This record gives sequence, structure tokens and C-alpha cells, in this order.
Amino acid sequence: MTFFNRHMAGPFAQKARHLLALCMISLTVIASGTAMAEQPAEVDLRFAVLGDGEPKPLAEFPNFIDAVRDINAMAQRERIDFVIGVGDIAHKGTELQYEAATPVLQALTLPFYPIMGNEEYNSTVERFLDYANRWNEGKAEFPSHRYVLDAGPVVMVFASPDYSRDFYDEGIDWMVGQIEAALPKPVFLVVHGAQAGAYPENPEKGITNPNFAAVLAQPNLAAILSGDLHMDMDRTVHSKEIDGVHYLHMPALERTKIPDETNHTPMFRVVTVMSDRMVQVDTYQTGNPEPLERHEYSFFLPVMMHGPVTDDEAGDSAE
Repeated sequence: MTFFNRHMAGPFAQKARHLLALCMISLTVIASGTAMAEQPAEVDLRFAVLGDGEPKPLAEFPNFIDAVRDINAMAQRERIDFVIGVGDIAHKGTELQYEAATPVLQALTLPFYPIMGNEEYNSTVERFLDYANRWNEGKAEFPSHRYVLDAGPVVMVFASPDYSRDFYDEGIDWMVGQIEAALPKPVFLVVHGAQAGAYPENPEKGITNPNFAAVLAQPNLAAILSGDLHMDMDRTVHSKEIDGVHYLHMPALERTKIPDETNHTPMFRVVTVMSDRMVQVDTYQTGNPEPLERHEYSFFLPVMMHGPVTDDEAGDSAE
């Protein structure tokens, strides 16, 4: 025993100290990871969405007025970064409707990012851009009816149609190019209407160009935000996932059409992206400061490991 203590205790003690140190490091890492896991996720992005307007027979926007009031009040209580529109604000694209909507949208305290819908195509792109810039009064500027906004955790691709609610191949190519360029970030695509058939409540209405499949095939396309259908949120399936893409319908504020016109409840939606990549979609009835639990929807953003393949990388892989 004396021999063991004198000649072996040193090496064994050294190993024991190393093991103890490793254990302490492991415990520290575990404790740190647990603490990080216990930290609540933070809001990385939050924006509100206004659905279709196009009131008729009168060019009056009472529910838009209420929604703008609610969003402005919400922005005073919590973070709201901007507001988007999914088209069809001005019925038939008339100057009368554009003028009536202008003071309503100028009352927004946040930047407003709209696109054109089929109604705006009863007039010109130039008229739409003129009013889109007027509505913002410098909070945002629009040289084009199609544009991209890097919103931090996601890239927003705002794709006004080429005509009505549809796209020519050039419009499809533009969307594909912008979504590819956004890699590795996920993309929220804002269009007036999703592809025909996405919402069986009115399967004939929507994008009919078959090449839109190339847009849907993009791995970083996370969600499609659209309006057009004027669906009753309480009587339709307004939010869902199809082949890895989340479809979010934005309810029309002034009129409901589907499944019929017997009931209209003005609502708008708020999309929140959290630091843990969770996306929370809340729906608010105008005049109610609390979200409607029955319409809540959530999903997680896809994780992309790299950006688009460069020409050099393509050459290397070919070799």
C-alpha cells in the first residue's frame, strides 16, 4: 500500500482532477443550455395585414377606419413594424375610391406596403403607385408595383399581378429570382390571390399560370399571404399548410363573399415572428383589442443551411 500511495497516487489524482474538471465543464454547459432554454423567445418581427377593401356601392371605408385605429392603438402598446395590404383597396380602380381611401390610410402611423389586386387593374399601375406613395407620406416609397423588403428574420416579396390576379411567365420568373436571392432567409410571398385550387371554397379563382409551380417549389418559401376571396373566417378554412408552404388568407374588411354574403365580421390579422423561428398569426375583430382564439394559427420557419449556388460552386461540383 505504501508503494501504491507513493508511486500511483500522483497519476490517479491527476486523472481524477481532469475528470472532475470535465464534469464541472459539462455541468456548466448543461446549466447554461437550460438557462437559455428557459429564456422566453423574443419578438423579431411583427406586422399587421389589411385585407381587401373595394367597398360598394358607396366609396366609404368604415371598417378600414376602425382597423387603422386599432392598429395605431396596438402600435402604442406593443411592437408593430409595419402594415401590409394584399390588394383590391379601390373598387374598379376609380379615382373616387382611391381618394376616399387616402385619408384613411394616411392615418396609419406605420409604413404601409400595398400591392395591386384585380380591382386596381381596372386602372393603371401609375395610378396605383401615385396613391401608394401618397398614403405613406414619406414613411415608405414605391418606384415599382413589385418590390422586396428584407424584414430581418424573413424577406417579404410583394408581387403585384401582371394582370387581374394572374401572372405571365415574366412575373413568375421575377418571383422565383427574388425568392432564390433571399436564401438562406425564408420568404413570405404577398400576392393578391394564391394559385387556383389552394382554397377549395372557390377553386377556380386564383393564379392559373402552371409555371407558378416553380415558385411553390422554392425551399425557402415559408408562407403565401393573400386576399381576393373575401372569405368568412368563421365558415372557411383560412389558414393551412400545403406541401410545406403555409397559406394565410386575409379577410376582406368591407365585404364578405364566400360562402355567401349573409354575414360580415370585419377582421384583420397580425403576424409575429419570434426569435425561436415560431410564427404566430393572430386575428382581430375591429373594436376588440384581444385576438380571437378560434382563429389563431402558428408554424415554424424553415431552416436553410446555405444561400444560392454560385457559378464557381456549380463549376466545382461539376468537376
